[in-house]
Amino acid sequence: MIELPFAKLQAAGNGYVVIDGRELALDWSVLARRITDSHFGVGSDGIAVVQRSQLAPVCMRIFNSDGSEAEMSGNGIRLFAKFVLDRGLAPLEGGALEVETGGGLRRVFPTFEAGRVVAARVEMDEPRFELAALPADPAHAGGAQRLVDFALDVGGRQVVFTGLSLGNPHAVILTEEEPADFALAEVATALQAHPLFPQRVNVEVARVVARDRLRARVYERGEGETLASGTGATACAVAARLCDRTDARVEVELPGGVLLVAWSGPGASAWLTGPAVEVFDGVWREPLEVGS
Repeated sequence: MIELPFAKLQAAGNGYVVIDGRELALDWSVLARRITDSHFGVGSDGIAVVQRSQLAPVCMRIFNSDGSEAEMSGNGIRLFAKFVLDRGLAPLEGGALEVETGGGLRRVFPTFEAGRVVAARVEMDEPRFELAALPADPAHAGGAQRLVDFALDVGGRQVVFTGLSLGNPHAVILTEEEPADFALAEVATALQAHPLFPQRVNVEVARVVARDRLRARVYERGEGETLASGTGATACAVAARLCDRTDARVEVELPGGVLLVAWSGPGASAWLTGPAVEVFDGVWREPLEVGS
């Protein structure tokens, strides 16, 4: 029997179970599948694990509900930072918590109320568009060097999207159709299975409501549709800004809430701001040890 303290946190409805795993050697993939189950476990979109780092004060590992490991999560890292800072597990330096992720180093600038983190601004790094960054297979890219307004036949329909990396891969579909009416699951599963994306891809559909507002939905690798996604919201804002349909600062309205994204254009980092809420904490008891 193992007894594993955890906290359940959410950001615009995007839920994560966060665990201090610095002294633990567990199979996090197996644990993620069990603990995220909404019927037999805690229920969440994934888990964020605190680990030691040689590059930063702390390292974050993200596992989806299907057990696959993600490189980065914009909502997850805010929740991770709240967990770490509220419990004093790592220090702030220059007002920021630096975190090692699978997508590189990220800085998180928290907002405190009564000594607790209530929101945070994340430096999401510079969006990348080259095929190797996604990654995307050149053999299926039709000679394109970037997947910007790229048309692809998937599932019997032509889909036009922009592919980009924020440490993890995204395909953003800008549409005049209301995202709520878009066949997201059908299109996203077909895109994720396409050989163009050997490591699959997160898929977003977004509609430009105004120069400073988008409405969007997100279908993630390893999870399916989520109420919100930090990297997904950022990818939508970048794709819309790239074609000059929005300004540098944009609110992204998702089913779970609103996130703020700022991106001035190519060569600059994107910034994501949003809430971080702890729902409850508890202890997960495993009848059989989850080995490493």
